[in-house]
Amino acid sequence: MRPNVLLKIEEEVRKQFNVGFLQVVKYSEWVANIVPVPKKDEKRFNKASPKDNFPLPHIDTLVDNTAGYSLFSFMDGFFGYNQIKMHPEDIEKTTFVTL
Repeated sequence: MRPNVLLKIEEEVRKQFNVGFLQVVKYSEWVANIVPVPKKDEKRFNKASPKDNFPLPHIDTLVDNTAGYSLFSFMDGFFGYNQIKMHPEDIEKTTFVTL
């Protein structure tokens, strides 16, 4: 694997570990290798993606719709994918190995 790809993997793993999405596990029964998939041309991908006709609601609407509930959650799509916490019984099945 190329050194720049290894650096990107290390950076992403460190970032995900620091925010609590990853944890260190020793002696797992489930292990997979990381398979990096480099982006070819992000601009071309963006042109092929249709714009959303339904923009996010205003903060007033969000607050009004959540009133009376004990929990509110959202997914952060900033990184281009969603990090969703796994059910505790399934966490071990998402183990991967790094350097």
